[in-house]
Amino acid sequence: MTSLSPALSFRDVSFHYQVDGGKQISPILNQVSLDIHAREFITIIGPSGSGKSTMFRLITGLEQPVAGAIELGGSEAPHRHGKVGYMPQKDLLLPWRTILDNAALPLELKGVSRQEAQRQVLPMLEEFGLKGTESKYPGNLSGGMRQRVSFLRSVLSGSDVLLLDEPFSALDAITRLSMQEWLLEQWELRGKTILFITHDVDEALFLSDRIFIFQQAPISRLEEVTVPLARPRTIKDLTQPAVAELKQQLIDRLRKRVD
Repeated sequence: MTSLSPALSFRDVSFHYQVDGGKQISPILNQVSLDIHAREFITIIGPSGSGKSTMFRLITGLEQPVAGAIELGGSEAPHRHGKVGYMPQKDLLLPWRTILDNAALPLELKGVSRQEAQRQVLPMLEEFGLKGTESKYPGNLSGGMRQRVSFLRSVLSGSDVLLLDEPFSALDAITRLSMQEWLLEQWELRGKTILFITHDVDEALFLSDRIFIFQQAPISRLEEVTVPLARPRTIKDLTQPAVAELKQQLIDRLRKRVD
C-alpha cells in the first residue's frame, strides 16, 4: 500500500507558542524529523496537551515552525494553506445548507460555480454512501452520515494528504466500528495518505500502518511502532496474540506518559 516517496516530511522542526513581546512559552516540538510515505496510514496517539493538534496546525499551515522545514511531496512547503485536507472532530457542516451544498463547499471556495460544484459532487454522494441525502439538512442525518459528508469535503480539497482529528470520537461503539471499516475502504480505494489522531488504542491498531506515540511536550523525537497486520484486515485480527501484546505495550507506554 505504501511507497518510498515521502508525502510529508518534518526536517528538524521546532515550535513554541509566544506571548506579547515575543517571550517564548509552551515549547512543543524540538528539532523533530520524520517522513510519512505516500499512501501510508499513520495514527498519532498520546495524552491530551502533548502536541498532537499543534502538529496538525503546523501541517495545515495554521502555524509556522520557528525552525526547520515542512515538506510536501519532497519539496519544502512554506505556504501550506489549502494543500492538505482536514477533517475535524466535529463535522462543522453548515445547518442551513443541504448535504449536497455542504459537500460542494470546498469546490465553491476554489472558485467553482455553485451549479458546477453540485454537478461534480452529486455522483460522489453515492460513492460515499450518501445517495438520497442530497436535499436533506445536517440535522436530519446521523452522526456517522454527517462524518461521511465531512470526509467527502476533505477529499474534495484535492490534497493527497488528509488529516483526521479524532473524527469518530463522538460516535457510539457500533457506528464507530462501521465508520472505521468504511474509512479503510475509502483509503484503499482513493490512495490517499492519512494522518489520524485518536485516544483509542484499538482504533489505532485496526487502522494503521504505523503508530506515532506522543510524549509530554517538548518533543524531540516520536516513538513509533509498526502494526503487525497485513491488509486487508478485519476487526477480528485485533485478537491475534502479537497484536494483543502490542496493545498492552502501547497502553503501558501511554500510562507512563501521564504518570
